[in-house]
Parts: sequence; C-alpha cells; structure tokens
Amino acid sequence: MTRSISLPFPPSLLLLLLLVLGLSAATRPPFACDPGEKKTKDFPFCRESLPVAERVSDFIGRLTLQEKLKLLGNTAAAVPRLGIKGYEWWSEALHGVSNVGPGTKFGGEFPGATSFPQVITTAASFNASLWEQIGRVVSDEARAMYNGGMAGLTYWSPNVNIFRDPRWGRGQETPGEDPVLAGEYAARYVRGLQGNDGEGGRLKVAACCKHYTAYDLDNWSGVDRFHFNAQCSCSASREVSKQDMEDTFDVPFRECVLHGKVASVMCSYNQVNGIPTCADPKLLRHTIRGNWRLNGYIVSDCDSVGVFYDNQHYTSTPEEAAASAIKAGLDLDCGPFLGVHTGEAIKRGILREADVDGALVNTVTIQMRLGMFDGEPSAQRFGNLGPGDVCTPAHKELALEAARQGIVLLKNRKASLPLLPHRHQTVAVIGPNSDVTVTMIGNYAGVACDYTSPVQGIGRYVKTIHQQGCIDVACTSDQLFGAAIEASRQADATVLIMGLDQSIEAELKDRAGLLLPGRQQELVSKVAMASMGPTVLVLMSGGPIDVSFAKNDRHVAGIIWAGYPGQAGGSAIADVLFGTHNPGGKLPMTWYPQDYLSKLPMTKMDMRSNPSKSYPGRTYRFYNGPVVYPFGHGLSYSKFVHTIAAAPTILAIPLAGRHRGSHNTTTISSGRAIRVTHTKCNRLSLGLHVHVRNTGSRDGSHTLLVFSTPPGDGHWAPHKQLVAFKKVHVRAGSQERVDVNIHVCKYLSVVDRSGIRRITMGEHSLHIGDIRHSISLQAANLGVIKS
Repeated sequence: MTRSISLPFPPSLLLLLLLVLGLSAATRPPFACDPGEKKTKDFPFCRESLPVAERVSDFIGRLTLQEKLKLLGNTAAAVPRLGIKGYEWWSEALHGVSNVGPGTKFGGEFPGATSFPQVITTAASFNASLWEQIGRVVSDEARAMYNGGMAGLTYWSPNVNIFRDPRWGRGQETPGEDPVLAGEYAARYVRGLQGNDGEGGRLKVAACCKHYTAYDLDNWSGVDRFHFNAQCSCSASREVSKQDMEDTFDVPFRECVLHGKVASVMCSYNQVNGIPTCADPKLLRHTIRGNWRLNGYIVSDCDSVGVFYDNQHYTSTPEEAAASAIKAGLDLDCGPFLGVHTGEAIKRGILREADVDGALVNTVTIQMRLGMFDGEPSAQRFGNLGPGDVCTPAHKELALEAARQGIVLLKNRKASLPLLPHRHQTVAVIGPNSDVTVTMIGNYAGVACDYTSPVQGIGRYVKTIHQQGCIDVACTSDQLFGAAIEASRQADATVLIMGLDQSIEAELKDRAGLLLPGRQQELVSKVAMASMGPTVLVLMSGGPIDVSFAKNDRHVAGIIWAGYPGQAGGSAIADVLFGTHNPGGKLPMTWYPQDYLSKLPMTKMDMRSNPSKSYPGRTYRFYNGPVVYPFGHGLSYSKFVHTIAAAPTILAIPLAGRHRGSHNTTTISSGRAIRVTHTKCNRLSLGLHVHVRNTGSRDGSHTLLVFSTPPGDGHWAPHKQLVAFKKVHVRAGSQERVDVNIHVCKYLSVVDRSGIRRITMGEHSLHIGDIRHSISLQAANLGVIKS
C-alpha cells in the first residue's frame, strides 16, 4: 500500500532548493561512528571530545592483526564489527579533481569538475595567492563530491619534483626548475587544499607532496623509473651528492612539510644511491618524519614496494621487502603488496606487530583529522557542500583567470601584438592544436566542466578561417599544408597553434628531443612566409621547445607559450592575442637549444657543471650556455621600470653565542662562510623596497623577480638564484611600491660540498630586472659593522 504525501510546493522546486543549498540527493553514509548503530557509537574512538591521539589508540587497540593488515593498502577493507566502512585512499587533484585514481568517479550529479591549467602553466603566473585560491576551489569541489559519495578525502597531489631535465614527460605536472618557486608553490597549494586549522588541526582534504626524491625520469633510452638508480658522476662513488640533495631536490618537499603542513609525502619508484626511496630510513624516518616533523603519513608510489622486490631485486624475499619498507617509515602502500606479505614477515620475526601499529597511527590520525570518525558527513564542517558547489561560475572564471596569468609572451616583433579586431577582421587559425579540448588539460586531469577551444575563443573576437594543417601533433605528412597556406593568404592575420600533447610527453614517456614534432616547423615557416598579415605562433606544451627558427624568423611576428591552459584555454589565448588581457607570465623553466641534449644523458643527476668532463650543468642556476629563452623570460604589452626605493648596503649576521669564534667559519676563495645553524636566523631578514613604474599605455600585472649572485668559488654558489618574487598590478602611467622581505638564512645561503648550508660573507649582488644592488654580509663579531 502506498501513501501520497502532500508537499507545500512542487517536487521540481524541492529539487531546485536542494541544489541551491548544495545538498546532494545521494549523500554518503558515515564512514565510521554512525549514530544509528548502537553497538559502535559509544566506542571511545567515536567521541569527538577526546584528543585525537586517544581516539586513534583506542581504535587500533580494538583491531586484530588480520584487520590491521587489510588497512595497509590503498583499498582499505571494512571492519564491520567496529562499524568501519571500506575506504579508497587513492584520489588525485593535481589541477582539479581527477578521476585518475580509483577513489574518484564522475557521473550523475557530478558530471565534471573545474579543470584548471596544468601546474607548469599556473606556476608561470608566479602568483602565490592564486595557487592557494585554486587549492581552496579544488578542495571545495572535492568535499562536495565526497559528500555525494563520488570521491575520497585523500589526494595524492601536488607533484613538486624539480623539472631537472627538459625531456621529462612529467615536467608538465611540476612548478618548474627552481626549488624556491617549487617550494612556495607546494606550500601555498597545499594550504589551499587542506584548509589547515593550525598544526595537527582539522583538514578539509589531505594533500600529498610527491615523489620523494630525485625522481625525474620515466622512460628514456632504455632506462625506466622502475629500474633507475639516481646517481651522479661527481665522484668515484657516483652518489647523488649531499650538496644537490640539500639545495635542489629536497627543497620543495621540506617547504611542503614545514610550511605547507602537508598531511602526506609519497616516496618514489627509483633508487637513490642504490637504495629504493621507499625502503630508505634516512629519507623517510630520519628526514621526513624526524628532521621535518611530518604530522601525517608516508605512502608509496603505486606498487613501488613490489617494484623494489620484483624489478630492482633489492631484497631476497617479499617478506623482507615488506619489513624493510615499514621499518624505513612507510605507512601506506599504494597497492596490495604490504597487505599480502606483512603478516608472514611478522611470523618470521623480521617485523613486529608494533611496527604495523605505528604505521596505522599515522594513517588513522589523518582520517580522524578529516572528520571521518565523526559520524554523518552532512553534519560536519564541510557537510553542506554538494553539486551546486562544483563547476560554479566563479570557479570557471578562476580557471580562465589562471590560464590568462600563466600565458607567456615570448616574442612580439615591432609590437605586432595585440591583434586589433577592427584591423584584423579575419584571422586564419591553423595547427593541430587549434581546435583541441582534452589536450588543454594535460595529464592527471578529470572531466572538465566544459571547454573553449582556441578556434572557438578567437571566433568570439573575429571571423575565422580554420585549417588544421597537420592531422595531429606528430605531423608526419604535408597533405594539409596547401589548405593552411591558402587560408593564411586570405586572412588579415594568422595564428598557428602548434606544440605537443600527451602522445609526445607524458607519464612513462620522456621526450626524445626538443624540436617541434614531425613537420610542424616546416608548416610554421611556409605559412608565415605566405601570410598576408602578422603571423603569431602559439605553443601548447608542458616542456620547453627549441623554436629558434621562429624566434629568428622576421615573418613570425609573435610567439606565445600557453602550456596546457585548462578548460578555458581557448578563451585565455584569445584574450591575450586581442589584448583584453595584458600578458604577465614568466617561464618557470629554461628553454634550451636542441644540441644541449647531446651533452648530457637524462641519467646523470649532477646539477652543477663540470667543464673538465664537458658537462654543462642543469637549470639556470648552474648552466650558463646558450638558451632559446631563459628562466623568468616573459614580455608584456606594457613596459615596466624598476628603481630601488630603499635597501641596505651592509647587513650584520649575528652569530649564536657558542659559535662566535672564527674557528666556526670555513674559508672560500672570496672569504668566510658561516654555518646557518651557527647564526641567529629567526628574524634575520633583508628588507628591500622597489618602485615598479608602468610606462606603457595599458594596465598590466608585473612579476617582480629578485635573484641573488652570492660570492663563492663556483662549486658552492649558483650563477644566480631566485630569492623572492611578487606579483603586482600597475595601472598605465602609474607606480607601485613593492616591499620584499628576504629571509637571509633561507635564501641568501649556499650549500657546500658536504651538504651544509652556509652564509657566505662578502658582496652579494641582487638582480631585479636590469638593475643591480650590492649588499655586504658581515659576521657581527668578526669586525666592526657600520650601517
């Protein structure tokens, strides 16, 4: 028998009200501590009033060994007798909620999520507040999808590895080649995602910085990441040097843990100096959890415990592999290996059950901080988020703004850009990336809310003549060249949208070279020669491309790098082309000429150059050879002039009490260098005040980059290094004052060959655009200091 219910308003209106309130009709049942389950709701681990540590201890103390073992993998089993549901730990949110991991899926009320530009593009904005804002939006959508039963709360993002080699297929996922930039990105994006309530506080979602460490090779010249042993050629031992670990590879992860307060760190597939990272207690237990005080869990890259047993043959038995990983500090396995082999390791006496308990303390603590043991998700702090909070107009607008800010203007011959709709009424839009959608979101992406392709974006400004030119980015045939050339002859301007996609650079696919694939270069040159108006080359890619031919071709009026600009990429490209947005992005990586690759294999990890071995060094910090475009390069439609308003010329470095004697300094070619740990670092900062004047006719945002060249003998110091950056908006004809505080111990220090961070005394040169400023650092008790 059915009974009709009288509603005060139509059902359709009720559904609309639910959507407005952000409530999902398919809400997630409680993961644990369901108030409707009498047998479990009174357990101490369900009492929110108790400290988290007590709740975690109570929960783990109630588990059997077999139940514990089933919680060691990413697909954690349910514990029905304690009212615990199963949980999938693996979700991804690199630049938007992704369905790459099994923890997240799209459909029903959640057909898609906002897809922001790929990380390398967003990093080019050099806008730290933007990175945090994107993180907040992504976590809003992640929580909404969790409440609707479509996603998890643990996201294995961001990727903060250094973009060490331009061939790396996953460089697109990273914030670039500079450790300071990558570290700031890591901390700010993580803060946005997690919404931390202070140290040990509640989490909105749990982020994860990956892949620790010296991980930057996927599959190159017969060497893959599953077999790669990261070493260097800097000594007979061929180890990755302590110097490179301290001042390059570790920096983003240290910032992620210490300042981002990240909930998780992922160890990588590769070995470092002969030891798998997921089995190295020096890396996991000593560095991440000990020195950096991680308050969270350490997870393996997927199947990497199995990899170091099956592929790297690091241990003789699978039980030894499981034991070595857990004892090294691994808490969670992405994969089934620990769940299958840990029990036997305990039986054999090579691992204790207490070691497993220690791992579970770290994972369950994060679940507690996420509110997963607090009953109904809808009753929790973020329980009101639902379908109405995903793909909102505000979120879509932020994706568009992020793309605009990340686009870099590389060349603008005779101020040919921006194009003017009243003058360039018909534009030929040509190229294999001219009408793409999925290509724009790069890898580790989900299902975008919607797309605007480049030709669609340009079509909103002017009439377009569209020709693909190449069937795809491989461009193996000139079959479509003729139609493309003819289109350029009929138009007032030509925009060629070329570059790469995931068939050229991707996870498990490193690039063979830096040139445009196939016959793309030929197409660009022929079209530019035939074009009746200005020709603009727009490049989509994650990695750098040697476009020296176009840089030097007078027929190519402009070059724009868009990276992988996300779901609104076509609109952003068009806004830059037609001047609605004044470009202000800067390259987060060096663009090398093709012949750079002949001088160093991907497998050589050394950062610093070695002239005696014809080794050129890596990244702008240590390489000083020819480049196509340097790190930090990026033009604007305005001209910005810097002047230093105020800056000290001498700075005293106070020494800690027991280190005041000169015997605690090391002599280098330019003078003394003092250990950072021997100085009073806490409040030691350099205040710099810079005036930025916009002398152009357009308002614009400018990226202020401050580099430092410290004194040194070449083995300690980089040629220069980024020490600060700020984004400032300056109206046409006006001036803004930018205040920069540089943490001296953190940013003006260098690392010696033993991996010890020191401050070199003497003249440090600060570079801000075209101006230079010298500041003398002097140990306070080793001479008279005058201000």
